[in-house]
Amino acid sequence: MDSDPALAAAPKPDAAPDPQQAPEPAAPKPAAEPGAQKPKSDAPKPQQTTGPAAPKPVPAPGSGSGSGSGAVGPAPAAPEPAASTPVPTPGAPEPDPIAAKPVPAPGVTGPFMDPHPPSRRPGRPAALLAGLLLVVPALVTACRLLDTDGITPVPQLLSFLPWLTVPAGLGLLLAAVARRRGLALTAVVVLATTAWSSLPYTTWTTIGHGLPVARVRVLAANVEFGQATDALIATIRRERPALVYVSECDRACGRALTTAFAAELPHYASVEADGSVGSVLLSAHPLRDWRMIPATMGMPGATAEIAGRSVRVQLAHPMPPLPGQVDVWKRELGRIEDFAALRTGPTLIAGDFNASQDHAAFRAILKEGRLRDAAWAVRRSRAATWPVEGPVPPYVQIDHVLVSDEFSVDDVRFLDLDGTDHRAVLADLDLRGDR
Repeated sequence: MDSDPALAAAPKPDAAPDPQQAPEPAAPKPAAEPGAQKPKSDAPKPQQTTGPAAPKPVPAPGSGSGSGSGAVGPAPAAPEPAASTPVPTPGAPEPDPIAAKPVPAPGVTGPFMDPHPPSRRPGRPAALLAGLLLVVPALVTACRLLDTDGITPVPQLLSFLPWLTVPAGLGLLLAAVARRRGLALTAVVVLATTAWSSLPYTTWTTIGHGLPVARVRVLAANVEFGQATDALIATIRRERPALVYVSECDRACGRALTTAFAAELPHYASVEADGSVGSVLLSAHPLRDWRMIPATMGMPGATAEIAGRSVRVQLAHPMPPLPGQVDVWKRELGRIEDFAALRTGPTLIAGDFNASQDHAAFRAILKEGRLRDAAWAVRRSRAATWPVEGPVPPYVQIDHVLVSDEFSVDDVRFLDLDGTDHRAVLADLDLRGDR
């Protein structure tokens, strides 16, 4: 059968591939040169996959110019992509195959880093606690080294100075646990300086001028509003001191002591008052030149004649360094300092100083008056005398016997008295002559 001239003149479409023939692999796409821009096209791009190139679509049988009517049929539909294959948006740039790699979820092991690192460094709570523990020892020790009592709460905390080595040591331990080198070094410095400042005062040997001329036994006691009067009377009878300094001795306490020891300690100087204001100084030696240092609580004094030498005896009882009364405490200790600086000849100052060797105001008395603490001379400078009563054990020595160079110290003991929160101080001294 002859062909139609019109069909013969028309261009022949591409021959349809054999359905039985395997699809040819896609040719690799040449890499784009750097800086080259891709040509824009309004036509939608073919579907892309991250795996091997998809096979070319196979036309349906009967399409093209095979046997049959010869009419051109519709193009075969493309196969639907797999559910896991991403479908790019028309006009969007081609996805980067490296960036398209999945990111592991947090907590999944692998070469990928956790996108949500912990917000706190390991050991941070221990480091914070260590810093808090070091604040107080560092502040108090700094004031001690700078020779100042500062303001509240430093004067009160200075009484605890030897015990501040405990929080300083705990701070060092926590800093080591937290692995903070800078904090650990700071803790070492704080602990070392606190421990060094807490060492007992270095004793020194002082030989009085001349040979001993008299043995003087001194007893200093705070009877806490007269409550320990009976215990003090029993102690005086047992120890037989020649000078007795009694703080917080109310009117009843004063009458009881002067009556009980009218023969053994007939001489006395007193401040008759109630509560903590009353004080009395008993002496086996004659007293003259009675005088008193102005203070909130009674601080009587006089001159005693001992073995032909005039000895200035003075009771000390300044206000305690309570919050709001630190200025009064410093002022009254300053008056004791002025008295000690102006003294001439042998001097004995004893009583409840309400201050320890760690307080600058107390050390000033020794510096200006050329006095020394009798307890230091026998290596007892850290023997605590307060508070005896209560749940807290005694932790600070605030009761002292101060002596001038004319005295040598043989022994110092600390005695418990029922009814008071203070330990009494008993010192055996030798008064020496001019030569």
